[in-house]
Amino acid sequence: MPKFEAKQLVINEIKEKLDKSKSVVLVDARGLTVEQDTGLRKILREAGVDYKVYKNSMLRFAVKDTEYSGLDTYLAGPTTVAFSYDDPTTAASLISKQLKTMPKLEFKAGVVEDTVYDADGMKAIADIPPREVLLSKLLGSFKAPMAAFARLINAIAEAEPQT
Repeated sequence: MPKFEAKQLVINEIKEKLDKSKSVVLVDARGLTVEQDTGLRKILREAGVDYKVYKNSMLRFAVKDTEYSGLDTYLAGPTTVAFSYDDPTTAASLISKQLKTMPKLEFKAGVVEDTVYDADGMKAIADIPPREVLLSKLLGSFKAPMAAFARLINAIAEAEPQT
């Protein structure tokens, strides 16, 4: 296979992953041991996140003229990409948890729902709870006033003198 065709296959692979993903996180994983990198890959894979190293030139071609084109400015040095397909915060959250045990791992940038974030933005996104947790908190906030109202009505009913 000619070199050009091989490169085009990689670019197409990246584009397919970008099209399916809800978020993309760029990290610099220089300095990780093989054991640390393998552990990180396992954690991400179990959560349904693709984690792969690509050449910056291939990434530039893949993001050109897409909503991910803002990542171009962050493509310097070794770049590892995490594609999250289900929950937009999954990859950032899992990587953030690993930062404590892997201080050499660092965020470079990312895209969540068509918005480009720098490293600090990705750290903030990593702190957002998963969708299910947010929904349960929302439902809990709806339930609390109704439960309080029901207790109040019950207390009034019990306090009224019987005739």
